[in-house]
Amino acid sequence: MMNDKLIKVCGMREAENIREVEQLKVNMIGFIFYPKSPRCLYELPAYMPVKAKRVGVFVNEDKKEIEIFADRFSLDYIQLHGNESPEYCHSLRATGLRLIKAFSIARRKDFENIGTYEESCDYFLFDTKCEQHGGSGNQFDWSMLNSYKGKKPFLLSGGINPYSPPTLKELRHPQLAGFDLNSRFETKPGLKDVERLRHFLEELRK
Repeated sequence: MMNDKLIKVCGMREAENIREVEQLKVNMIGFIFYPKSPRCLYELPAYMPVKAKRVGVFVNEDKKEIEIFADRFSLDYIQLHGNESPEYCHSLRATGLRLIKAFSIARRKDFENIGTYEESCDYFLFDTKCEQHGGSGNQFDWSMLNSYKGKKPFLLSGGINPYSPPTLKELRHPQLAGFDLNSRFETKPGLKDVERLRHFLEELRK
């Protein structure tokens, strides 16, 4: 059933765009606080999600900084996209924050060492391995997901586009919790095409 899958729309910045995307009944909206990202959010938008959960995305950030951002933007989840250790994740979660840990996937063996994070995260996120931290807009071979035997639910990211629903509906992994949408639904970095998203969601939920 695709109706029970979480939908996260990431890399948002503009108030009206955030409001329109939230009205599509998505579950999570992501804000990137990584200065090297073209979608980096530097100031609080005039509108922030009320129903959708707020996710802050960080890369190898200082724990104190994350706590400041979490407080200022009232974040529900912290998503870590760098080389953060299980111990670091654990210490962050101990402050009461909920955690999503992203892993870059290119080969089956990339699933091997992530079990050490199971105790310190709420969700995993599997993204396509690329040079920079964060999205490349490219897709890894999703058939490799069957190599993941862990117990932690995960979000799938990387190259999901408006034509992906038929393929996504074929995925049958027991821990697949939802999908993370970003660059393939944009008119420019940080600005989402609401109609493209609406159509995608209608196709997915059919």
